[in-house]
Amino acid sequence: MVVSMTGFGEARLEEGGRSYHVEIRSVNNRYFKPTIQLPEEFALLENEVERVLRARLSRGSITLRLHVRDVNPQAALQIDAPVLQAYLAQLRAAAGSSPETRIDLATLLTLPGVSQPRAVDEEQRAALWRVLRGLIETALDRLIAMRAREGAELAADLRRHCERIEASLRVVRTRAPLVVREYRDRLRARVEELIADSSVKLAEQDLLKEVSIYAERSDISEELNRLDGHLQQFEALLAGEESAGRKLEFVAQEMLREANTIGSKTGDAEIAREIIEVKSAIDRIKEQVQNAE
Repeated sequence: MVVSMTGFGEARLEEGGRSYHVEIRSVNNRYFKPTIQLPEEFALLENEVERVLRARLSRGSITLRLHVRDVNPQAALQIDAPVLQAYLAQLRAAAGSSPETRIDLATLLTLPGVSQPRAVDEEQRAALWRVLRGLIETALDRLIAMRAREGAELAADLRRHCERIEASLRVVRTRAPLVVREYRDRLRARVEELIADSSVKLAEQDLLKEVSIYAERSDISEELNRLDGHLQQFEALLAGEESAGRKLEFVAQEMLREANTIGSKTGDAEIAREIIEVKSAIDRIKEQVQNAE
């Protein structure tokens, strides 16, 4: 089964005077690479968040962001009054007795140690995780649904490239047996032309030997059979139930290896043209499977 690595999902919730918004985005990556961005209060849940993501996504660059807007007065940050007083005393001492000196309390609140989030006990931590887990699962459902839709389109495109390869291979199979015969006829004509004005006679056995050497050297039947096998395996992976991105990459690389061998062995212009078409289609396949999970 082909599932795209590109997707987006989100979920929202308002509960207990808070508004929650989870966004999950995924793009291509050979490995699973999570980036988790949580407000400070939720930072202690990062490991649990990653485990949920890993359980449902096998690879890709995954970015999860949690936005929390709090309208509950009880959730205000705690101000450490002694620390704030200490900052004020130092600032007043540095400013001296100048009447023009003004101290911005809002700026003071951003200084280290002045304001701290309220402590979270185990019960509150469990409640936070319940809310966050539900949002993540909902967002993942939507992201995975989007990846599945894009994966279906990707699979259809990959099949079109495979059909293009198969069409070229049919031409190659039809043409391959004729290549040796044409070589034999050309060789015979050339030798007869060279010995036309001499008393030397064409040795049929030597001609057949030369043709046999050429036929063995240019034989591409084994490569064609392997390429057929790779195409069948590729289709099986597309139709299977498991995520197959890495296997598809490997099979595409093997397909290109066989096509390169055929191209290097043949001296026929028509076969060479078809192999260029095959290699072009395989290159497109290799690009496309980079986006398959």
